[in-house]
Amino acid sequence: MANLRPIDLFRGWPAPDLIPVQSFQEAAARALSDKITSGAGFGYGPDEGYFPLRQNIAQWLTGFYGPREAITASRICITGGASQNLASILQVFTDPLQTQLIWLVEPAYHLVFRSFEDSGFDGRMRAVPEDEEGMDVHALEAALERHHAVGSNENSSNGYVTKPHRSHRKIYKHIIYCVPSFSNPSGTVMTRPRREALVRLARKFDALIISDDVYDFLSWTGSSRKPVGSQIQRLVDIDRTLDGGPLDRFGNVVSNGSFSKLLGPGCRVGWAEGTEGLVYGISQASVAHFTPFDIISLSNTSPPSGQTKSGGAPSQLISTFINELLESGTLQQHISTKLVPEGHRRYSLMVSAIKERLTGLGVTFSQGPEETTLVGGYYVWVKLPDSIDANQVCQKALETQNLDVGNGGLFAIPGGGSGCKDLHRRLRLCFMWEDGEHLVEGVNRLSLVIQTLLGDMQSRVTV
Repeated sequence: MANLRPIDLFRGWPAPDLIPVQSFQEAAARALSDKITSGAGFGYGPDEGYFPLRQNIAQWLTGFYGPREAITASRICITGGASQNLASILQVFTDPLQTQLIWLVEPAYHLVFRSFEDSGFDGRMRAVPEDEEGMDVHALEAALERHHAVGSNENSSNGYVTKPHRSHRKIYKHIIYCVPSFSNPSGTVMTRPRREALVRLARKFDALIISDDVYDFLSWTGSSRKPVGSQIQRLVDIDRTLDGGPLDRFGNVVSNGSFSKLLGPGCRVGWAEGTEGLVYGISQASVAHFTPFDIISLSNTSPPSGQTKSGGAPSQLISTFINELLESGTLQQHISTKLVPEGHRRYSLMVSAIKERLTGLGVTFSQGPEETTLVGGYYVWVKLPDSIDANQVCQKALETQNLDVGNGGLFAIPGGGSGCKDLHRRLRLCFMWEDGEHLVEGVNRLSLVIQTLLGDMQSRVTV
């Protein structure tokens, strides 16, 4: 192994050569050379974030998704990325003494678990199975019915609340978390009927759907490369119009967007979209601790509303840079001429290598381009032969091949029940970090590991 270059098929980042460094330099220079723009960038900024960026994101999303009604800046607030926004949503719209359970499709994006635990929901995450159409909404409805039939005394607040009433928020009874398009890790795309059923279910049980829409722009289908946004409505757009629209001013869906997979995770800029009431509530996320001096110093303006009153808008300076990229069309061009073609190429290389080197060993994988009309995202989700365990593969791959792959067990919901029953035989392979040559080499090394384990097992059986 000492002579083998490390290959990382686990890291879910865009490769360094996919980051538009030169375009960022030019955008930063334009923003910093304009006194009005730089003055706004170096300030705290408004609670909802840099207004020109909100306007341009709204226009960009409208053009990409083509909703029935145009998206306006009032439906957008700027965040510090998808993860920071998730924490803000939980801080504003949940209470561990009132919100009952967190429902997640399994396999689930593994790094969200800590966010839910830190918000008071340790042991209260529940797994929902997934099939080729996405989250099994019928299974979720049955589980919610059972939960409410037995009374939910385990989460009863007994009349006590941990959070005071605020006009900018409501406390939802349940949270449903999902990645509906090119789900992490499975790559599944939730169908339109499932999305509509999920929104209706959320309304029925007073749940907020947190929809991570971070991979939507990275879609292609064969040579047409039609974006997922033009084919299947987002959950947040469905909530806007389905059956007459939202039941109240907060609605039941928030779309969580991020530039991390498009420009680089170090940007730490994202956005939330939902009803005007919902996104305003997110902008008032309360995570700061105030001293008496802080409160006195702010008393001549308005009472402190938390993070944004104390620390300003998230990523205010970088927001001005990204706004330059959007306003000039550079970001849109980067996605269409670099990210999508390169993602398509790398995906095709990995799938071809899997078919050539792994399927003959009994490995299967998530739908290929010839089996589905929607392909994209960052990952291929593979299933090992019955006799092989993912823990064994990951350990041996690292030890003998200097190869890092995603262990399926990472994506199991802690204490969540039985969503996906074969995670011990699953691997997540990312195709957006390594380049083409190393993608193929990584799959070749993986085949050697699996062959060795199969041979060892055969030897034991023979003996």
